[in-house]
Amino acid sequence: MASSSTATTFPGAEDFVIGLIGMGDMGKMYARHLSKAGWRIMACDKEEKYDELVAEFGDNKVQILRNGHLVSRASDYIIYSVEAAAIGRVVAEYGPSTRLGAIVGGQTSCKDPEIKAFEAHLPPDVDIVSCHSLHGPNVDPHDQPLVLIKHRASDASFAKVETVLRCLGSKSVYLTARQHDRITADTQAVTHAAFLSMGKAWHANQQFPWEEGTRYVGGIENVKINLMLRIYAQKWHVYAGLAILNPEAHKQINQFARSTTELFYLMLEGRADELRERVYAAKEKVFGREDSPKWADRPLLPHGVVDRFTLNAQPHTSPAMPNNHLSLLAMVDCWSALGIVPYDHMICSTPLFRLWLGVTEHLFRTPGLLDESLRVGIEDKSFRRDDLQFTIAASGWAECVALRQFETWRERFAVTQRFFEPRFKGAVEMGQAMIKAVLESD
Repeated sequence: MASSSTATTFPGAEDFVIGLIGMGDMGKMYARHLSKAGWRIMACDKEEKYDELVAEFGDNKVQILRNGHLVSRASDYIIYSVEAAAIGRVVAEYGPSTRLGAIVGGQTSCKDPEIKAFEAHLPPDVDIVSCHSLHGPNVDPHDQPLVLIKHRASDASFAKVETVLRCLGSKSVYLTARQHDRITADTQAVTHAAFLSMGKAWHANQQFPWEEGTRYVGGIENVKINLMLRIYAQKWHVYAGLAILNPEAHKQINQFARSTTELFYLMLEGRADELRERVYAAKEKVFGREDSPKWADRPLLPHGVVDRFTLNAQPHTSPAMPNNHLSLLAMVDCWSALGIVPYDHMICSTPLFRLWLGVTEHLFRTPGLLDESLRVGIEDKSFRRDDLQFTIAASGWAECVALRQFETWRERFAVTQRFFEPRFKGAVEMGQAMIKAVLESD
């Protein structure tokens, strides 16, 4: 029976069964939170994982079943928590077994293939209410955005889903499937592409950047390094699905690669006036004029919050080497070219996006810092090798997305993941602390 932690219930809530198909990291997170709130949970994953899951959840209020047919037949509300690339196949297999009058949803990061799968394979008497927790499985869901999508459902069914998920303590955001995919493309796809490209660049140059003396020191560099490692410490399909299967993401990732290449060419060719004109025009479109009311808004990152975190055990006493921050310049140029105003999507922002936007804002709004970055881009060749590899990597990811190459993505990701793997433990712990500090400063 649902406990009082769900605040309000509905008639029959004591017998309401929630089914989870897919017990990866996010599926397990949902299972733990929902069962702790008192809801009856039935869950499954691939049948070869049955014994492992029984052992893991044996002491919890989660009943592990052998397959999705059994979960679908027994559950009133079924959540598919599988890879976006697999959602069509999994729903095709288990969807026809869905209980009469049940509610079905998914929590994939890309809703286009998910909704198409539901429409194609679910019985017509089933309601469809999807969701997406906009954070990773190791982030506390409290106060994080939770997208709810009433695609094909009665008001009563939608209210039941709201009641069930209330125990996460998240902030509900109500969108259509297409709105969800556009916003996640704007806020996540390009952000991920930037960090993926950083990792490939450092890997290509055989660098652990936090061990490079004064080359990568300071608040902006801390965010770059920690969040790059955080992404590569996760599963490859999380980012591949969002980029490749989200039709809204393709143009963003392609434009990021183009912005990176064109800005790098301006630096290589010493075209200082063109570089400055282009970057300042992008700055005005994204952040507003310095005399506008938007400019006076409180910055996302309070001064010094990210300077507290570093992976380098030996503190540096000498000043950090100036960097042109090509990745940040390209990000703002990309947003400008596509007419994206990132602040419009803050209600759906992930902690990672808030950090990335915060350091980008810091570069563009701190007096003198942007001009220094542009000067370094033209005059200083210290980061040329890194910038070259970053540009190549950004184009490589864009081509992979354009060709919808899941296997190529997996291989590109895996080889760099192995390179950085020995450093993941400290990076993930530090990334958690960094995100916690930023969220507490909101």
